[in-house]
Amino acid sequence: MAFINFVRDYERIARFRLGRFEGMRGPGIVFSIPILHQIEKVDTRVEVLDIPRQTNITKDNAPIEIDFLIYMRIDLTNAQKAVMEVTNYHQAVVGLATTTLRAVIGDIDLDEVLSQRDRINEMIRVRLDSETERWGIKVTNVEIREIDPPRDIQEAMNRQMSAERVRRAVVLEADGQRQAAITIAEGQKQSEILKAEGEKQSQILSAEGERQAAVLRAQGFADGLQKVFEVAQTVDSNTMTLQYVEALKEIGSSASTKFVLPLEVTKMLSGLGMFNQPGDGA
Repeated sequence: MAFINFVRDYERIARFRLGRFEGMRGPGIVFSIPILHQIEKVDTRVEVLDIPRQTNITKDNAPIEIDFLIYMRIDLTNAQKAVMEVTNYHQAVVGLATTTLRAVIGDIDLDEVLSQRDRINEMIRVRLDSETERWGIKVTNVEIREIDPPRDIQEAMNRQMSAERVRRAVVLEADGQRQAAITIAEGQKQSEILKAEGEKQSQILSAEGERQAAVLRAQGFADGLQKVFEVAQTVDSNTMTLQYVEALKEIGSSASTKFVLPLEVTKMLSGLGMFNQPGDGA
């Protein structure tokens, strides 16, 4: 009478024939005959092992408690090793993880243990994976869950973190004040630039206005002279003589008794019969 074993995709069966290993069977249907065959089933899915909390000594002799998780699975290509090379691979991995953690932590200072958790996880994983390979076990991941330093170290760390927060607050406040001062100074600079630009434009416009006014005044003066010249062209000698006579009347009404007249004036007046020309016997 044979037994029928249904092996799932993630399972394998190690079958022995009269104590001799025949190989791994599955997935699918695997037959076994009592007394003739012995079988042992293994699961190739990822398993999680919780490593109990333990005290470890860092490189600088600080005691620290750590617990972590190990993610592992049986390698399909070497599944027989989990059956042939180790009695209880779960217990073997837990013991190996404990000693590996102590070795890794013993080479690292406390500050690095607290600040470089990811690096420690990878170091433990690499060491475990290289050791468990001979059992057909693949360690896929290691995650430290908690790290508890001693109380006095924890208090010192709290004081340090408090001081660091105060320092950062002071730095941020100083930086904020510096940025505010820069912003104010920049605003004042822009204001002065705009003010100077406005004054420059005002002076330019004022000078341009004065220039235009001077041009207009000069143009007006030139036009006036042109008008005077045009009118003067139409004035005859008699009109000019009358103007001189009017001027002489005003001069004669003054208190002076002696007047010096230009020769041209006497010639003009002689034309009116007011003065005799030299040589006329006057």
